[in-house]
Formats: sequence, structure tokens, C-alpha cells
Amino acid sequence: MILPDPLQKLINALERLPGIGPKSASRLAFFLLRSGDDLADELAQALHGLKERVAFCQECFNITSAGREHCEICDDPRRDSTLLCVVEDALDVLSLERTGGFPGKYHVLHGVLSPIEGIGPDDLKIQPLIERVRRGGIKEVILATNPSMEGDATALYLRQRLEPFGLRVTRLARGLPVGGDLEYADQNTLLRALAGRQEMD
Repeated sequence: MILPDPLQKLINALERLPGIGPKSASRLAFFLLRSGDDLADELAQALHGLKERVAFCQECFNITSAGREHCEICDDPRRDSTLLCVVEDALDVLSLERTGGFPGKYHVLHGVLSPIEGIGPDDLKIQPLIERVRRGGIKEVILATNPSMEGDATALYLRQRLEPFGLRVTRLARGLPVGGDLEYADQNTLLRALAGRQEMD
């Protein structure tokens, strides 16, 4: 079946989104076609506003409102500027902030090293991180990349780059999730949980 050009263009655009395949893209496009004009208009305005009114912080590369040089976290004098948490994406900042347990500041890499995909150190916000540490004042850098091959490789690379500065470089602990069963845990998770065991209070 040959679709009208605007509909096909919308399907093609939706397919480019992560986690959206051809079938999902088609379902979403047909849903928008059947829905009222208000939903399509609202979606179009939101997408337009996303590029116009959202920018990246010049210090940590987290998202912020357009026109601001620094995000709210970087501008907050109550945050511990000696403690820096390095994450892959801005979504990771949101996850950590939801816990309410991290008092420091962040640095967003915008990805991880992946030679297979052609992503090297120059494609990430690594050099600005090194410059930030070089300026002084940071005592600990927490490497909070995901526990994947690429995340581990990125953390190892960063540790090597940060070593000459003589500051404390740590990695997020790994182990068993709350409510998880030992029988379903993979071998690496169990080994890390054993290695990271703590005294009971």
C-alpha cells in the first residue's frame, strides 16, 4: 500500500527514535492521524520548543533552559563543588537527583566510548572534564557510567586520564537489587556483590 507522502515522512521520522521500529512508528503515525488536531498541534509545538528553549549547561553539559549559561545544579551554592559525579547522559542526572542522596555536582559525557560505533574520546565531553578538574577544587570524581562493556571501558579510560591529578576516583558500587533473588542474579553481579559486602549496622 502506498501511503500519502506526509504520513510516510512521519513514519520515517518516528522510526529514527530509539526503541521505535517500523510497526511502532506506523501505529504512532496512524494514531496521530486519527486523533484530534489539538494533539498533533501540541506535539508539534512541544518538539519545536524543545530545540528553541532547551540548551546545554556550559559547565557540566546537563540540560538547562535556553539563555542560561549554567544549569540550576551548577548555580546552586549549596551543592558540594568538591564532589563530581560523571554520568553518560542527562537522564542519569535525573535518576540520581530523584534519590535525593547526592550533594555534589555532575558532568555529563553525552555517551560512552564505543570503537565499534566509531565513538572515541573526542566525540564525548571528556576534554572539558579534564579542564574542569585541572582548574582545581575537586577532591573526588565518581564514575557513574553504566555497568556495560562500553561503560566499564569509559570508566577505565577516565580513571587513567584523571590519575595524574592525585584526586580520589571512585566507581558506583554494584550488587544485588532490592527484592532480587540470588537464583536469578548473573555470575558477575554475584561476584561484585560479594566483593562489595559491608558490615551490618
